[in-house]
Amino acid sequence: MAARVAQRDTAERYLFVDRDSVGNPATQADWTAKRLVWVPSERHGFEAASLRDERGDEVLVELAENGRQVLVPKHEVQKMNPPKFSKVEDMAELTCLNEASVLHNLKDRYYSGLIYTYSGLFCVVINPYKNLPIYTEQIVEMYRGKKRHEMPPHIYAISEAAYRSMLQDREDQSILCTGESGAGKTENTKKVIQYLAHVASSHKARKEQSVPSSGPVSYGELERQLLQANPILEAFGNAKTVKNDNSSRFGKFIRINFDVAGYIVGANIETYLLEKSRAIRQAKDERTFHIFYQLLVGAGENTKAELLLEPFNQYRFLSNGFLPIPGQQDKEIFQETMESMRIMGFSPEEIHSMLR
Repeated sequence: MAARVAQRDTAERYLFVDRDSVGNPATQADWTAKRLVWVPSERHGFEAASLRDERGDEVLVELAENGRQVLVPKHEVQKMNPPKFSKVEDMAELTCLNEASVLHNLKDRYYSGLIYTYSGLFCVVINPYKNLPIYTEQIVEMYRGKKRHEMPPHIYAISEAAYRSMLQDREDQSILCTGESGAGKTENTKKVIQYLAHVASSHKARKEQSVPSSGPVSYGELERQLLQANPILEAFGNAKTVKNDNSSRFGKFIRINFDVAGYIVGANIETYLLEKSRAIRQAKDERTFHIFYQLLVGAGENTKAELLLEPFNQYRFLSNGFLPIPGQQDKEIFQETMESMRIMGFSPEEIHSMLR
């Protein structure tokens, strides 16, 4: 029990803002006295400065970082929000909604371990490039049945809002994950599916655990399959790029179907824009699709002999030879891919045929 509480406390560090440090009256007085504003900076994008004097179309400001005084065109100066808006969860609440304030708020939250921030209807996510303890079953339960404003920003809150809207309004819902390479689209898509698979199946699963299954697929298999589709798609459609070790080289539209009670009854995935050129050549430090490396490293001796597999340097389609991904073992991931195929219902013959 104590371990679970400690785990939750650790997770909440990455979700909740410490409001005691934010609402400090001294900080508010300092902000008022110094007349703080944002001015353009080559190094930081924008930096804080105090207004000293207005001179026609220019203003004299004193940079907060080093005390240097500079003249800046008036139109380049952007207002700074009062300290009470520091690390605000929804940027639509900012008094001064400008580029400098938005960037500062995102940066401030990110350095405090808060990677999710709302911007009106949107949820802005900044990739931490490490695993955070905010995706456990316990956290799923924290967001379950809660309204968006009741909880800190999270992909689970977006998923919950879409799920509840679907049930209440009886209308299809869409969640769009968009961003540049390495922003975290693939990971957040998986988190949406993980959340829906949990909330749309667990009640029924508990209720029906004692009931013997009448069909060939035991209850809960559908949700397992939904979660296991991703490793297969990633193996055959993702590759290492310079910016992203697991970059999706194709687009996908995942449609999950629910019954009237809100339980998952099926799903289908439409893929498009597969980048086939990667199969025959890769830029320096980049890989072709993961499955080739997984197969050459992970296949057993019998399979290698059967498929006439040779060492990496024998294949000119693997332009850069064997290029490992730091922190990942292709051999282990190959076993996970094979297990995913079995969960998805592929027969041993079909799996062998695909590898061949």
